[in-house]
Amino acid sequence: MTISNNQRRKMKSAARLYAVQALFQMEAADMTVDRVMQEFEDHRFGEVFEEGEMTEGDVDHFRTLMGRAVNDQAKIDQMTDRALVAKWPLGRIDPTLRALFRAAGAEMLEGDTPPKVIITEFADVAGAFFPDGKEPRFTSAVLDHMAHAVMPERF
Repeated sequence: MTISNNQRRKMKSAARLYAVQALFQMEAADMTVDRVMQEFEDHRFGEVFEEGEMTEGDVDHFRTLMGRAVNDQAKIDQMTDRALVAKWPLGRIDPTLRALFRAAGAEMLEGDTPPKVIITEFADVAGAFFPDGKEPRFTSAVLDHMAHAVMPERF
């Protein structure tokens, strides 16, 4: 079966959303990365709800984001802290946004995706979690700052 470019993009977008959820779950439930990844791959990817079916995620992209987010968490957290205003250190940020910044930071460090794509995709993820809030714009601003620091040559 051949996967279209559009379907591939949707699968990567789903992998980003799943990575944010998994990173949040790791922190909230004190789970290991291996355990949470296994749960997501076995039960969440393509899960069917009354409201509809979840998109099948790009497993390789999910694994890459999770691995880098966990292995480079200290570096990513430092990048995020530098992008936040002094009165809002990472520890005061909503745990969902903290997970989002870690997943986005992981993708930035990977270096394969253009920064504008990362910023747009993760601002959309923020919108999925906070549909009526200012979080998508906040996310976009923080990620833009992070991207300029991490990958200035890509702008």
